[in-house]
Amino acid sequence: MKKSYQSLEVNLTNNMRQVIHRNLSKNILRLCLIILVAFTTSLSAQDGDPVKGKSLFNANCAACHQLDKKMTGPALRNVEARLSDEHGLDREWINAWIRNSAGVIKSGDTYANKIYDEYGGAAMTAMPQLSDDDINNILAYTAEEKKAPAAVTAGAVGNQATTTSNGISNEIILGALAILFALLAIGLYLVNKTLRRFATVQNLDLPEETKTTPIWKAFVQNQFLMLVVAIFFLLASAYFVFGYLSQIGVDQGYEPVQPIHFSHKIHAGDNGIDCKYCHSSARVSKHSGIPSLNVCMNCHKSIYEYNGGTSPEYSKEFYDGEIQKLYAAAGWSDADQKYTGDSQPVKWVRIHNLPDFAYFNHSQHVTVAGVECQTCHGPVEEMEVMYQHAPLTMGWCIDCHRTTDVNVKDNSYYTKIHEELSKKYGVENLTVAQMGGLECGKCHY
Repeated sequence: MKKSYQSLEVNLTNNMRQVIHRNLSKNILRLCLIILVAFTTSLSAQDGDPVKGKSLFNANCAACHQLDKKMTGPALRNVEARLSDEHGLDREWINAWIRNSAGVIKSGDTYANKIYDEYGGAAMTAMPQLSDDDINNILAYTAEEKKAPAAVTAGAVGNQATTTSNGISNEIILGALAILFALLAIGLYLVNKTLRRFATVQNLDLPEETKTTPIWKAFVQNQFLMLVVAIFFLLASAYFVFGYLSQIGVDQGYEPVQPIHFSHKIHAGDNGIDCKYCHSSARVSKHSGIPSLNVCMNCHKSIYEYNGGTSPEYSKEFYDGEIQKLYAAAGWSDADQKYTGDSQPVKWVRIHNLPDFAYFNHSQHVTVAGVECQTCHGPVEEMEVMYQHAPLTMGWCIDCHRTTDVNVKDNSYYTKIHEELSKKYGVENLTVAQMGGLECGKCHY
């Protein structure tokens, strides 16, 4: 009886051990599966390509979102991690929201309706065209750490004031002239000394007066030399007076300081914005026009800081400060993402200004003739500060009309006139001057 009881106890103990072992193995297996799933889920935001994600973000999201700043929509830096930690939302919810936010709101989702109410009932634009890979790439881009701004290079603005439009400083020109006159004086002294030495070697007796009379006195006593010098000074004076009077009203190189710094180099050069996007009236009007602040705000509602890298002329902080001046003038609250109604006029300084008696039509040149903006305004895309590139004088305009051929192809209305003019001048291509572009009444009232 005792043996049977002991054997039964041993069997029960072995059976319990087997049951415990099986349960423990199952629990360990389950724990491993849970850890594997959690690890796979945690890597889901990192399995995308952030480079491709940046392109997709800029194309589909940047109009309403920034990574680190609230705009029309919330900031999206580490958005997946934040939604998971704070609201328990997974990738499936994010995909559904991106592809059909209105459907998620109508389903009664608590967080979706909270976001909908927080942003004034503005639903996110549905993007069913984005695949799972696209969303993975975008989330990978938003999961990247914010990069520290690059060190700012010291400015070199002060050097611009002493530089001419050709890039040669005034100090260099004056120094070159001083060296030239010094070399001329040294040359005259050496020539005089050489001639006297030659006279001594040849035993030539110099007049006594030449030995004692100073050079300047001998020069003054020579009537022929004095007459030549007088004529030279009269001609030189007339030349410089004429040149001075000819420059009255000519503001070539004029470079005023504007109330808000606007870099044509960044906008037209680095970002490739067409001149006529801002100066749209140049296509249809006599004047090119000054763009309204609404045109600026089309972009700068989203662009609130300078992200183009460091500039050799100005720092990032300088550009960011100018954008804040724009916000103040337009009456835009960047924090609230709305207009306050408190706008201020910007007193821009006009750069190109023709006399009242001169007529110039932008649309006639830009739209009809197809003249590029750079023809008159110079390399605008390279100008950090806008200045008047061309003299805009009458002679400058006439030279252009004399050398510019007119494109008369497919202009059937004037075919007969063009043929007669070509026959009259014996040319195939007619210039503006040959078509009446030098008549006084064309440009003067």
